[in-house]
Amino acid sequence: MDSASNDRAQLPRNMIENSMFEEEPDVVDLAKEPTLNPLESEEVEYEPRSSRLLVRGLGEHEMDDDEEDYESSAKLLGMSFMNRSSGLRNNVGNYRQAQEGLCPVPSARTVIVSVVVVVILVSIVTVIYLLPKCTFTKEGCHKKTQPVELIYPIATNGQRFPWTKSRLPNYIKPLEYNITLYPNLTTMTFSGKVNIKLNATGNANAIVLHSSGLQDIQANVTLRSGATHNLSVLEYPTFEMIAMVLPETLQKGTECLLTIEYHSNFSTSYYGFYKMSYVKEQNISTWLAATQFEPLAARKAFPCFDEPAFKSTFRLEIKRSEEHTALSNMPKIKTTVLPDGRLDEFATSVKMSTYLVAFIVSDMKNVTKDANGTLVSIYAIPQKIDQAQYALDTAITLLEFFSDYFGIKYPLPKLDLVAIPDIQAGAMENWGLLTFRETTLLYTENSSSLMDKQLITQVIAHELAHQWFGNLVTMEWWNDLWLNEGFATYMEYFALQSKFKDLNADDKFLKARCDAMDKDSLQTTHAISTDVQSPEQIEEMFDDLSYIKGASILQMLNVYLTTDIFHKCIEKYLSDHKYETTKSDGLWDSMNQVVGSSRDVKNIMKTWTQQAGYPLVTVEKKGKEVYVSQERFLRTVNSSKATGNSSSTLWHVPLSYIFGPCNGPSENGSFLLNQTQGKIGLPSEPCWLKFNVNMTGYYIVDYGHDGWDALIKQLRSNPTVFAASDRVNLIHDIFVLSGVGKEPLLRAFDLLAYLVNETEPAPIQQALHQTRIIHSLLAKQGFSYLAANLEMRIFNLLRDKIDNQKWTDDGTLSAQELRSLLLDLACMHGDDHCINEATQLFNIWQYNGTRLPTAVKKIVFKVGAHTDDGWGYLYSMYNTSLSEAEKIKMLEGLASTDDGKKLQWLMSASLHGEDIRTQDFPAVIHFISKNVPGFLLAWNFVKQNWDEITQKFPPGSFPIQSIVTKVTANFGTEVYLNEVINFFNSTKGKSRDMWCVKEAIEAIKLNIQWIDKNRDNLNWL
Repeated sequence: MDSASNDRAQLPRNMIENSMFEEEPDVVDLAKEPTLNPLESEEVEYEPRSSRLLVRGLGEHEMDDDEEDYESSAKLLGMSFMNRSSGLRNNVGNYRQAQEGLCPVPSARTVIVSVVVVVILVSIVTVIYLLPKCTFTKEGCHKKTQPVELIYPIATNGQRFPWTKSRLPNYIKPLEYNITLYPNLTTMTFSGKVNIKLNATGNANAIVLHSSGLQDIQANVTLRSGATHNLSVLEYPTFEMIAMVLPETLQKGTECLLTIEYHSNFSTSYYGFYKMSYVKEQNISTWLAATQFEPLAARKAFPCFDEPAFKSTFRLEIKRSEEHTALSNMPKIKTTVLPDGRLDEFATSVKMSTYLVAFIVSDMKNVTKDANGTLVSIYAIPQKIDQAQYALDTAITLLEFFSDYFGIKYPLPKLDLVAIPDIQAGAMENWGLLTFRETTLLYTENSSSLMDKQLITQVIAHELAHQWFGNLVTMEWWNDLWLNEGFATYMEYFALQSKFKDLNADDKFLKARCDAMDKDSLQTTHAISTDVQSPEQIEEMFDDLSYIKGASILQMLNVYLTTDIFHKCIEKYLSDHKYETTKSDGLWDSMNQVVGSSRDVKNIMKTWTQQAGYPLVTVEKKGKEVYVSQERFLRTVNSSKATGNSSSTLWHVPLSYIFGPCNGPSENGSFLLNQTQGKIGLPSEPCWLKFNVNMTGYYIVDYGHDGWDALIKQLRSNPTVFAASDRVNLIHDIFVLSGVGKEPLLRAFDLLAYLVNETEPAPIQQALHQTRIIHSLLAKQGFSYLAANLEMRIFNLLRDKIDNQKWTDDGTLSAQELRSLLLDLACMHGDDHCINEATQLFNIWQYNGTRLPTAVKKIVFKVGAHTDDGWGYLYSMYNTSLSEAEKIKMLEGLASTDDGKKLQWLMSASLHGEDIRTQDFPAVIHFISKNVPGFLLAWNFVKQNWDEITQKFPPGSFPIQSIVTKVTANFGTEVYLNEVINFFNSTKGKSRDMWCVKEAIEAIKLNIQWIDKNRDNLNWL
């Protein structure tokens, strides 16, 4: 989506657009409302008075006398000039006699007069529009620092709303909140009262804060004198703001107490204070309520200053029924018995942003353990609390690790991790009250696989890392979201590699980096630190770039600075900014203080945070000398446009390399490429040379014809010279380069020939990922013969490994991952032996209740669901299973059917929350879109239900990004390109402006270009 470049709301344009739908004028004249306080002049942009004439309702019949005079003067000036011209034309003496049929020739005097008049008009226009620091009005020239006339928005009651920007004013800041909530899980409503202690950081005549969907708002203010005044509440839903004009000016440095009472319905989406139900034992349905405030939804639960920079303390009281439990960020300190329930009071929080406030009312159970003075608890619905022990042990291990590593003890007295039955996010880092999907927190030995354990551990690590990166130190505004999410993602993988080495976190991070680079190579990508203002733009910041690219550049910096120095930089950053907010520069400044003058971290890293994309490093070897150059890499079939160079696309690239002398062991080196080109001297001429060791750098490399041939030769002779991560890197880079025509696709497949000797899952996974992209694109455009040949080529390459696989849970995580990859490939290929084994296991499970091996369970479900009887049984088991890890595998199995009616039902049921929770709707769309029978069904369903989808999942949110990307990923014809463009152009709101829509359209164009270039050149398959 496009964004405004600054905080200033573009009110005049918005009002013009609104005027098409509103009969009443949308502005008021400040001069006619002298009692209302204007904002300080430096805070606003003043508009020429004449601009008001553009607004409907202020036409020629509604102008005041001065405006009529101004309009009349303009008309007179025009008429005077016309009359003079007319007189000149009528004066025959001033014109030479023209021949019949020819135009008359003007006299010299006429030409001179005309030129003079034009010069005068041009001069006037130049003075008006080019005079510096001047806004021209009918009264004359006014400097911008002088208030002329301000156009304010109109509140819902028709009065002037005293603020014009989409961001809150900074002349009042909250110091502490006291919030009392009265949720009613019978009527599905809640009421609330909030007392906010405020401090004026500048003179203020009005209080402006956020509120969305709250009703019957009543407010009063207690001033320093002790007097309490009732306030009129002005509401401006466009900005989700309310305002109250104060009875007297609040002087800078003084405090007041604002009290607001309100009520509301529980949210029907996943944002704000929302309700959900779950089925207890004996098939009894019960309700619970929970919160999800990030990024902009605290305002839906209580009026607040809902921007990250407005940190404050919070004290909550929550009324509940006797059978329920209330949870919040802080421990409960008191419970009062009331005639109709209980009132729980919670301790005052540390200073934090509003999006981290959280509360839950439910009948959940918990398991608890003390960890060095911090009470750690896992909460789940009663019938699943026996699945909580692994999460409890893991949370304690990671809490102790992070406290030691950061040198700052976790600051709260308790840490609750709650498994929510229905939640949009994978998890949320609310300070002291972390919320999770059940799939990312609950684990059982008999039904969860080692891959499930890896996921749970990762997500817990991510959310615990947020307690420091995001909660203790918070980004000042959402443009720097990567400071939260990039650091939490990096620390998630770092913690697992440090404390859970058997979970192969490095392989998972490696795949994530490859996926992020694919997104970041599009022209429609964005810098990880980029200006955002609207809610849709803020939602779209929660993407792979903020998370994975952010983590990737931190890993690259870690390698460049060395682990010990990077660790000290992290400690310095947290210490410098704890309990405050900061920007990217705050991180780099802290790091520079540690590093000193030897390296300018800020100068290096700004090239990675403020520029979109990443570099392609081209390598040319000449004897012992290596010449390297950089240019931006763009994924396009036209190789002449696959890169772009300008002064704005120059990175400081910390290159790492490994080379193999023709005789002797391999050697390593490093080089900072901070210019377009550079030269590296080696001690001897290498037989092969590879850059980006372990793929810790965020760039790709082209070695040229000879360089690639040398690497392919080495892979075939002895692949273990390279680490598994380096083999992944080579596979990724050569396929990406072949996709833009820089390397032949045949050479990429020549490199894959070494896979017969590959033993690690990560390189095989990357090879299957790259070839499946091509296979899916060919199959879904109707090139089934080529797709089948490609599949056969890969199957034959890995046949021996497939034949050696056992349908068990034996072995390490790596062994189980490899088993799952290979058997899934074989069954998708239609291998008889694989399908027979899977079918036999499914039948034994169905008729005897025999436990299925967790490593192959998903494959068995997918094969078994291809019969009507198998599909029906799998669905019945889905409804009764208590393991969410197992249910998501069952859901993928159900979505693998070729029956269009069943696929249609799955999409409808998941969208409406009927038997399948709405949180899983994006996953259902993904599963169905992967298969040839389902991808068009999924696209048509999304089109037909777009309005409902965007009501449940906000535009720009990660679920919407996933749905748009997955459902259009394999379109490769002009027909579908035009259909996608026309559909999103026809939608309500700002769907067509979303980044994910622009990325989808660009990806389809690339697919079309790839098909056109390669379909006639794939005979070698």
